[in-house]
Amino acid sequence: MRDIDLIRALQATGKDFFTLADLEKVTGLDRESLYVSLNRLLKRGAIERAMKGVYVVPGSGGRLERIAGQLYFPCYLSFESALSRFGVLNLVPYSLSFATKKKTKTVNLLGRQVDYHQIKEELYFGFEPDDGYYIAKPEKAFLDLIYFATLGKASLPLEELDMDALSLKTLHELSEKFPPRVKKRLDDIL
Repeated sequence: MRDIDLIRALQATGKDFFTLADLEKVTGLDRESLYVSLNRLLKRGAIERAMKGVYVVPGSGGRLERIAGQLYFPCYLSFESALSRFGVLNLVPYSLSFATKKKTKTVNLLGRQVDYHQIKEELYFGFEPDDGYYIAKPEKAFLDLIYFATLGKASLPLEELDMDALSLKTLHELSEKFPPRVKKRLDDIL
């Protein structure tokens, strides 16, 4: 299969990333032949390794958040990452941070650190779809960050936060579902 034919076949799937099993189906090659072909494709730049066992078509426009949100599903973008996206946090975080019901995990995806933080089932709410992945509402992302800060697993960069961008009413409503220590910390901040 020529590079251009492979790229067209991969793009026709509509997927943002491809596993080895996906590539086997598209190319029709067995696993051993696929490894040889993959090495050639990587050297020529026809395909790019996103992480071990995960590949993307270079320049395909697959957004990192979308790929990360699909790789370790279910999850939603939250914490500093969502706050930065909404303009609540004045800093751009180095890593992408997601909340998940699964085990906490960190991966390197397309050269960027992606952190998946396990959150309790009862706190897994307050997010909405956004271009192929889920993102926390700004108030929920802030409460998630407070929650992790009260557990000693995150820091609160209060001097970098624009609290005017958050709805106090929504913050108080959502905080009712969190442990009392989160509500107390929220009241101290406000």
